[in-house]
Amino acid sequence: MIDLTELAGQALAVADRVEGPVRTEAVRSLLNVVGTTIGAATTTETDIVAAGMRRAGAPGTVPVPGRADTFDPPSAAVLTGFAAHLDDFDDTHLATVVHPGAATLGAALGASWLQDRTGDELLRAFAIGIELQLRVAVAMSPSHYDEGWHITGTVGPFGAATAAAMLMGLDAETTGRALGIASSMTIGHREGFGTMNKPLHPGKAAANGLVAAVVAARGLTASPSALDGPRGYFRVMAPELDETKLVDGWGERWELLDNTYKPYPCGIVSHPAIEAAEALHQAVAGREVERVEVRCHPLVVELTGNPDPHDGLAARFSTIHGVACGVLNGPVDLKSYEDAHVRSAPVIDMRAKVRLLPDAEIPRATAHLTAFLTDGSSESRTVQHARGSLEMPLTDDQLDRKVLALVERTLPGREKEIVDAARTVATAPSAQGWFSALADTDAHKIGTSA
Repeated sequence: MIDLTELAGQALAVADRVEGPVRTEAVRSLLNVVGTTIGAATTTETDIVAAGMRRAGAPGTVPVPGRADTFDPPSAAVLTGFAAHLDDFDDTHLATVVHPGAATLGAALGASWLQDRTGDELLRAFAIGIELQLRVAVAMSPSHYDEGWHITGTVGPFGAATAAAMLMGLDAETTGRALGIASSMTIGHREGFGTMNKPLHPGKAAANGLVAAVVAARGLTASPSALDGPRGYFRVMAPELDETKLVDGWGERWELLDNTYKPYPCGIVSHPAIEAAEALHQAVAGREVERVEVRCHPLVVELTGNPDPHDGLAARFSTIHGVACGVLNGPVDLKSYEDAHVRSAPVIDMRAKVRLLPDAEIPRATAHLTAFLTDGSSESRTVQHARGSLEMPLTDDQLDRKVLALVERTLPGREKEIVDAARTVATAPSAQGWFSALADTDAHKIGTSA
């Protein structure tokens, strides 16, 4: 049986090992998710959730990155996790396809208003929250995801509860109970992909993990075999699992080091094909394209095979759309997924010319594209590993430029300030002050406390 107190103790014990490469990747993960949160903080979709939280929640003083209004802690957690994931531009652990930053950041925000901590403590809690949820994910991958669960929502409460518990100063026994409670608060299936409901999964995971920590601190209990009992989390959620990947090697093996950052705001399996399409653009510009054939792994069709998306959210799960934009326009970015662009005649026409040809012999990370032109010639491009993969990770400069563009979308003029704040989080004297500085209000400045 997995002892929840022992598991929590293992996680808490390695917080002081968030140094060197682990610390570097924790900062990169934090920077990326701060950028995606602020970038989507004031969209129509996020405003819908904000209005709902204001109606259902209590008045509060917790700011949300990129916004001017404030909320109660659980509502702020929901909104932060939602905005972080809305554009499908957040961090991705490729082995499990978990986006771990959104729920962890949301819970850390809420918990910081229950117990203020330093920026260094915030960073360590964020890192350990990510690590624990990724370990839960690798233990049951790929069978859990293959069953149709949205793994970001279903493992998110574990990371959220861990980060919240650390920031609240809970001991191993109480944190273990929080994990047991969080195990029954999972959310999300893949049928929601391409809709507004998908980003609500990490948003609710953030709040659920926060609530799990709060009620555990007050004495609420859970089954001691909540994870691996005969009707527990693992047995219910995954046909196949390897529990050793959760409990072994703490402080020696870090799943956090395999976190990656997207160059394109869409499903990760589309990225090799999109990068190849961008390369094709230069070769076919000004020439008439008859058709484009995309040879790819079958998972591309399964996850992102939508041939005719009706809006930007659906287009994020359409490799055909991403390829069409790349061939037609060159660079694929957030504008490529705006509703008006998705519905524009040139893009619709180009999508009709793109065909996905799944081939199980092609690796998941590879795509071969061939554009056949009306003059009888053809142009081909192949991407073995896309930018943003473990083999070709985004450089610090590329990541900074990504976040600068995201912040400019919502808080123009504050781009460098926000990037600098994220990169220097460990020096912040107050987590509350650090989060407040990410909000859209003149009253919140970098380095002040709430």
